[in-house]
Amino acid sequence: MGHSIAEEVAEIRDLLKTREYASGELSDALKKARRRLPRRVYKQGMLLAKAEPLMDHPKLRLTLDEPALLKSAGEVLDYLKSIDLADRRKGRVLTILGSLAFSLLVVLGLAIAVMRWRGLI
Repeated sequence: MGHSIAEEVAEIRDLLKTREYASGELSDALKKARRRLPRRVYKQGMLLAKAEPLMDHPKLRLTLDEPALLKSAGEVLDYLKSIDLADRRKGRVLTILGSLAFSLLVVLGLAIAVMRWRGLI
């Protein structure tokens, strides 16, 4: 646990950029990725984002609860490292194929209904 809070925040920012495609300041990146993050992970990340400006100030830094912030950073890092990009891509492809198949079934059903209605079947 030799990492400082600033190093942990930098690593979180990098992981958000590579895994969630959300870059910028930590609070902005978290807001961009909010829908894809669990509520608890988002809240822990926002705690870090609120504490980030205080980390640079020597006296205000003493007001931070470092063990709690390190625990929050660890939780966010654990979640971001557990994201499987290949599985996420596969899920996206399957979602597209599922909606395409559903649309095709609806069109075929409507075509059969119209042909029956007109007496062609």
